[in-house]
Amino acid sequence: MGQGSAVPTGKPKRPVTAGWTTKRWLAVTAAAALSLLLALMLFGGWILARSTAINTRLIDHSTPALIASVRLESALVDQETGIRGYGVTGQDNFLAPYREGLLRQEKAVTDLRTLAGGDRAAERDLAEVVRRAGQWQARIARPVVAAADPKTAAAERAVEGKALFDSVRSAAAAQQERLAADRAGARADLQEARTLRNWSFSAIALAILALTASVFVGLRRGVTDHLDRLSGHVRTVAAGEFGHPVAGTGPADLRLLAADVESMRARLADELAHRDVARANLAAQAEELRRSNAELEQFAYVASHDLQEPLRKVASFCQLLERRYAGNLDERARQYIAFAVDGATRMQSLINDLLDFSRVGRLATELQSVDLDEKFERTLTSLSLAVEESDAVVTHDPLPVLEGEPGQLGMLFQNLLTNAIKFRSPDRAPVVHLGCRPVDDGWEFAVTDNGIGIEAEFAERVFVVFQRLHTREQYAGNGIGLALCKKIVEYHGGTIAVDPAHSPGTRIVFTLRKAPPRVLLPRPLDGERGERGERGERGEAGALTG
Repeated sequence: MGQGSAVPTGKPKRPVTAGWTTKRWLAVTAAAALSLLLALMLFGGWILARSTAINTRLIDHSTPALIASVRLESALVDQETGIRGYGVTGQDNFLAPYREGLLRQEKAVTDLRTLAGGDRAAERDLAEVVRRAGQWQARIARPVVAAADPKTAAAERAVEGKALFDSVRSAAAAQQERLAADRAGARADLQEARTLRNWSFSAIALAILALTASVFVGLRRGVTDHLDRLSGHVRTVAAGEFGHPVAGTGPADLRLLAADVESMRARLADELAHRDVARANLAAQAEELRRSNAELEQFAYVASHDLQEPLRKVASFCQLLERRYAGNLDERARQYIAFAVDGATRMQSLINDLLDFSRVGRLATELQSVDLDEKFERTLTSLSLAVEESDAVVTHDPLPVLEGEPGQLGMLFQNLLTNAIKFRSPDRAPVVHLGCRPVDDGWEFAVTDNGIGIEAEFAERVFVVFQRLHTREQYAGNGIGLALCKKIVEYHGGTIAVDPAHSPGTRIVFTLRKAPPRVLLPRPLDGERGERGERGERGEAGALTG
């Protein structure tokens, strides 16, 4: 920008605002809400734990204990029935209920002792039943079973046996009555716990709903309403009213944000006030750039046309001089003339190569869809003479269709194939292969040959303009071919490099994007376009290689 377009560069001082920030309000509100939720969770957990404990006592203790008591009484009754039958009939099969009852009694007693779980009253009841059952078994059951005449033994103990077993029944009934009372109490406690749980969870749900509503209303009134007002001011400014002031309300940080937006608005308004001067300066610079580009294009035209004409004259008149005065020239004079012709020819070749190098990315036509298979075959056809003379074998993978500049891509293939054939090994015919595989955003190509190869230390140097690894007497060329390839590949959004791990021979790997970045390019001058036509569009068949 010029002097008239200078804008303030000082950093505005942020205003100091008092009061709680949104972050602090949210932190305090969240802490209060979390504390309330934690208290509700603890209370709900206590209700659930109490209900679970009562339910566990009912299911795992009270009910199983009552059932075990009934089974114990049933086992004792079966024993008494078996002894009475055996005492009446004297037949051994009547002892089966007695023996089974003993086993069932043992299991029921074990279960009751386990279920008692430290309940002194339950343990006393069980001990009383076991004691009285033991008296009946010692005084009646076992003597009758052991007697030689069970009928007589049973008859003698009938009255005592009835009294003892009645006492057993009485103890078992007392035990069952206590267990039933415990079970009924557990059921009542469970029902009470369920009622308390239902009311408590309903109250918790209502509290959570109320808390959610309070948070929503608080955020609406404390944050979003103020943000909506601030957004309204910002939209007004964005619509073009740059003089509209931005005022903030609400928490301290929102007011500070509004102050920052207001500062930004003021700065933008100040900068926009200078945009006319900036546009004028930019237009002048653009005009200067167009003039400079025109001069550069004119220079390219001069280099491609006017500078080559004297070189052609020098070479032509030197050759004419040699033919007309051949009889008057000695060997050294003819050698000097040959040097002059060769220098002029090489200078002309260098100029053409530099022009080809400068045109990449500057005089390109609109990007087109290029069938690389067809382009490669056409390039190979133009090199058919060199391929036949060197007995070269050239193959390639299936090649894709992508967007690019057809002439430059043909020049790329031309240079790479020519190099692969030219720098061949003296003891074997050249074998050249163009490989292709898809990558993330395009294609990777690799031109592989079995020639003399490139040392790893020169892998970067070969892509520099006029950098040669051999003398012109060994291999012809100006050392610009791979530099031209690098510029073409980079213009199409790719990269190119020498694979130092490949041996024998050379492997040059390059990538091309499916859709290269499109750029606006200057159009060629009429003179340069005419000169290109005069040279026959050297893109494919006439490009010189390094």
